[in-house]
Amino acid sequence: MDYKDEQRNEIEALESIYCGELEILATEPFYTFAIPIKTEEYETETDNGLSCRLEFTYTSKYPDEPLLISITEQENFENGDDEKLKAHLMEQMNENLGMVMVFTLVSAAQEWLNVQWDKIKVRREETAAKKQREEEEAERKRFEGTRVTVESFLSWKEKFDEEMGFTKRRELADREGKKLTGRELFMTDKTLDQSDLKFLDDGDAVKVDESLFQNLDDLDLEDDDDDDPDFDPNISDDSA
Repeated sequence: MDYKDEQRNEIEALESIYCGELEILATEPFYTFAIPIKTEEYETETDNGLSCRLEFTYTSKYPDEPLLISITEQENFENGDDEKLKAHLMEQMNENLGMVMVFTLVSAAQEWLNVQWDKIKVRREETAAKKQREEEEAERKRFEGTRVTVESFLSWKEKFDEEMGFTKRRELADREGKKLTGRELFMTDKTLDQSDLKFLDDGDAVKVDESLFQNLDDLDLEDDDDDDPDFDPNISDDSA
């Protein structure tokens, strides 16, 4: 077989098939040429689609022995994709030894790109869907409020009383024998802790919107009882 003549004939056929795309890079000692390939959805300067350039170099006994292949100018390839594509083309070469095969190799590479791009699109869609679910879950939890246990409620109540000054006022009133206002009696009533804990002990998760308790000082609560020197909180209006 005249290998040089066989190679020249294939080059002529490839120039006809890939007119305007095939680029001859060298002719001696053997032909070196390049053919670009891409997926249908490929768009330059975006992450949409895949593309690369296949460079082939004939060897002295091609097509009875493999030719040399390199993959350059990869666009949007994932890590290791170029090696996977090259391994795929090596398998194709071994299956087609003894016949000219560049067209077969280019077609196989084109099909591999299309399949790989479909896989990438599926992964991207799954990632986007997962991210959306996580964002929706985070948004839902944000509006649920805080789930309260017995321990967390007692800790919050203690801090809340300290911040509002109710604990100190109750202690001071106890020491000085002063009467607390109606509002202060309500806010420092220890039995309220126990009544709230009954719900928690039943195993039900209680949701608390803490923002409802942040502006109590702004409420206009009039302590009219303080203006009546004869007022006794233990005597109801009916008994009077």
